[in-house]
Amino acid sequence: MLSLHHLHAFFAIAAHGGVRRAAEAMFRTPSALARSVALLEAALGTSLFERKERGMLLTADGQLVLARMRRIQAELSEVRTEALRLPGSGVSARHALFHEGRLQVATLLADVHHMPTVARRLGISQAAVSTALSRLEATLAQPLFDRSARGMIPTDVGARWVMRFERCLAELRHIEADVAGARGELSGVVTLGALPLIRTSVLPQAIANVLARHPQLRVVSLESPYEELVGQLLSGRVDFILGALRPMPGIQLATEPLFVDRMALLAGARHPLATRRRITVQSLAAYPWVLSRAGTPLRDALEAYFAGEGCPMPKPAVETGDLALVRGLLVQGRMVAPLSEHQMRYEVDTGCLVVLPLPMKGLQREVGITTRAGAQLPPGAKALLDEVRRLAADLPAR
Repeated sequence: MLSLHHLHAFFAIAAHGGVRRAAEAMFRTPSALARSVALLEAALGTSLFERKERGMLLTADGQLVLARMRRIQAELSEVRTEALRLPGSGVSARHALFHEGRLQVATLLADVHHMPTVARRLGISQAAVSTALSRLEATLAQPLFDRSARGMIPTDVGARWVMRFERCLAELRHIEADVAGARGELSGVVTLGALPLIRTSVLPQAIANVLARHPQLRVVSLESPYEELVGQLLSGRVDFILGALRPMPGIQLATEPLFVDRMALLAGARHPLATRRRITVQSLAAYPWVLSRAGTPLRDALEAYFAGEGCPMPKPAVETGDLALVRGLLVQGRMVAPLSEHQMRYEVDTGCLVVLPLPMKGLQREVGITTRAGAQLPPGAKALLDEVRRLAADLPAR
């Protein structure tokens, strides 16, 4: 991982237009700042400045790094500003927060709650973990964690600041990918949250197409519940979420619809209603239903549909969002489930499942992309989303 200390020196030189003026503002020697920038350029394999007699001008790659560094600066400035407002504030110098190792310790400890585990994952001693945490807390003059029977639990203010630390580390990870992308080399890791609907066709094809063109890229797909994915999106761990769009008032998310997905009622090929040419809602009362969990877009839409039909909502025999389990239950014979026909198109095409002849008007949901508002995606994530958009646009034709 790149050094925040070196990036802080780079940021100061970019802001002041030269090493000497930046050194005076930071109370450091010009040689120390020049050395930091040289090490940063060596790590990135590129020049960030053009050295001119009238000062140092940013190169195109330098502009890319500066954009990320401004975001890091903004996040850490928010932490420092809040810390200064709290009782007992005595925040250390501004540059004291620019230490990626300490931010890593805090974010990982907030996740696992156990110092020895943090030490093992980072490959350092437990004493080093304790020292890093102590120095970070001393810098902010606030405790970030409480010791409890459940381990090290973030304080309220610690939880807020850890989220900002995670965003800083995400920006830091993306810098190398940005510079490589400017050379036409897509590398690094794209981390996405994938909800069930889009995992069956659009996303696999998009990933395959992008990796065929950019084999150095790596894709990590997370299949957690939506609320958990949103938390990871806001912290910068996840680049974007693909799936049914959900309104979440008060949370700064940006959404982009891709297509409208209409639902159908599916059953196994051996279901007693599988050969009927026409069925009614009432005729389904004798059969057990498999439904998504309460609060999901599909479940909400289904409740609205039955209310519109003047019928009671069927009580689910099984509640699950696991497509493999739904598929297995339907194939057994007597259960029915409202799902996207597109989502189960392979099973329908091969005859394992059938679409029951019950028009379910108005039962639909928007599927699309969810990102953190204002986030700057790395080149690999942009390439994957472009391919997802292209394939989604072709869905009606297909």
